[in-house]
Amino acid sequence: MSQTELDNAELLTQSFLEFSLNIGALEFISGEGRKLKSGRMSPYFFNSGLFTSGQAIERLIQMYKIAFLQNKLGNELGVEVIFGPAYKGITLAYGLALALEDENIHYSFNRKEAKDHGEGGIIVGASLQGKRVLIVDDVITSGQAIREAIDIIKAQGGIPVGCLVCFDRQEKAPKSELSAIQQVEKDFEIPVFSAVTFTDIFPLIKNENFQYQHMLPAMEAYRKQYGIETN
Repeated sequence: MSQTELDNAELLTQSFLEFSLNIGALEFISGEGRKLKSGRMSPYFFNSGLFTSGQAIERLIQMYKIAFLQNKLGNELGVEVIFGPAYKGITLAYGLALALEDENIHYSFNRKEAKDHGEGGIIVGASLQGKRVLIVDDVITSGQAIREAIDIIKAQGGIPVGCLVCFDRQEKAPKSELSAIQQVEKDFEIPVFSAVTFTDIFPLIKNENFQYQHMLPAMEAYRKQYGIETN
C-alpha cells in the first residue's frame, strides 16, 4: 500500500471505531467497568458479534482487508487459503476472500462434525492439502480455538502460516508478561495480526469533542496496569 493509502487506512480505522460505537460493538463503561473472563474490570468492551447487518459486516471485512494488505500477507506469508474456524470464522474467511478479489487466494472452513455423504469430510471450500493457510477469527482469548484450527489444518495436509483477528486488547494474559496473541505466537511460531487494537482507540477518545472523552483517565490507568509494550 502507498503512504497515501496507509494514511487513509488510519482514517478508516477511526471511522470504523465510531461506527462500532454507534452499533454498540464498542462500549465504554463508567464506574467499576465490566468484568472480563480474566476477572479484570475493564472500562471498555469490544464485541465483534454485534456486526450483524450487511452494512456492518462490510465495514468489518474492510478492516480485515486493510490489515491483510498493510502486512502484505499475500506476499510475505504466501497465503493461498483463508481458513475460518466454525462458526464465527466462516463469514470472516468468505468475506475476506471476496473482498480481496484475488484468484489465487481461496477460502475454506470446517464442519463441527464430519459429513458422511455427498462430498463428505470435515472441510468445506478449498482443499488445504499442501497449501499455505491463514487462520481468520474474531478474537483470541486463550488460544485454544487457534490450537484446534492448527490441528485441523495440519491433519488436512495444510501449512498454517499466520492468524488474523479482529481486535487485539494488547494486555497481559493472567500470570504472564505476554498478551494472549504474543503467547500464541510463541507457542505455535506463527505471526498473529489484528485489524484493530486497543491503541487505535486513543486518538478517538483523546478528541475533546468526543462524548466519552471523560473515560480517558480510566483507559490510561487500565493500559498502565495491564498493557503490554507496543512498538
